[in-house]
Amino acid sequence: MNQPKPLHKGATVGILSTARKISIAEIEAAIELLHSWDLKVVLGITIDLEEHQFAGDDMTRVLNFQQFMDDDSIDAIWCARGGYGTIRIIDHLDFSRFIQQPKWIIGYSDVTVLHAIGQQLRFETAHATMPINVAENSPASLESLRKVLFGENLNYTIPTVYSNKKGIATGELIGGNLSMLYSMTGSNLSLDTTGKILFLEDLDEYLYHIDRMMMNLKHNKYFEGLSGLIVGGMTDMHDNTIPFGKNAEEIILDVTSEYDFPICFNFPAGHVDDNRALIFGKKAQLEVASEVSLRF
Repeated sequence: MNQPKPLHKGATVGILSTARKISIAEIEAAIELLHSWDLKVVLGITIDLEEHQFAGDDMTRVLNFQQFMDDDSIDAIWCARGGYGTIRIIDHLDFSRFIQQPKWIIGYSDVTVLHAIGQQLRFETAHATMPINVAENSPASLESLRKVLFGENLNYTIPTVYSNKKGIATGELIGGNLSMLYSMTGSNLSLDTTGKILFLEDLDEYLYHIDRMMMNLKHNKYFEGLSGLIVGGMTDMHDNTIPFGKNAEEIILDVTSEYDFPICFNFPAGHVDDNRALIFGKKAQLEVASEVSLRF
């Protein structure tokens, strides 16, 4: 797996949007954060641009991302927000030059599409908070992103919860937003999970649809040969008038009940303020016991 070079003081981070529109005012806290780390900031043409709900039309978002990938003066690419739209541009991007010397691509949620292409082309990516969230993020969340960007050790120890399934797993960490992974199954962006640790999170979904998506991953053999499973925030879940009968944790345990890999629930990552950074594509060790540790 090809790892991006660590940033240094004076390096430049490019902020753009591959999906929903966003204003400069909404990313001021992120710009201040990068400046506090002695980093320079370049804003893409997609910031403050509007095409219905998107940050410009598809080709404008393609051109902005391609420009940032190919510009040697930009050392990392930070996606400003999620929403929807990255899947519309992914087939138009040329990564042939980028993979020779990759730089950090940072984001989560809809940015799961870019994490998936990282898996296909074998370069590491940063699943981490985005500029729109910085003002609400916990200090630990922001510090974890800084550690990733500057190449410092990233390890976590968190309390266990009753629903966890004990065990030890090693392998590359992959995954992202469950809805996005579900939408990409059967395509060239579908993940190879064999021998890997899978991370899942989601937001604003009905419980029956969590069950549907988990069953889809099961039918696509995502859990066969999987080393371990980490579940982050399952945030703002909904139920129908006639209850589904299980919460998100119970659904995941039910769908994966025939497998013996360890499972960690309530990991601080995803659509939560305490959104800790993860390095996708990097080998990690997950230990689920009286406490949970994740070490890269």
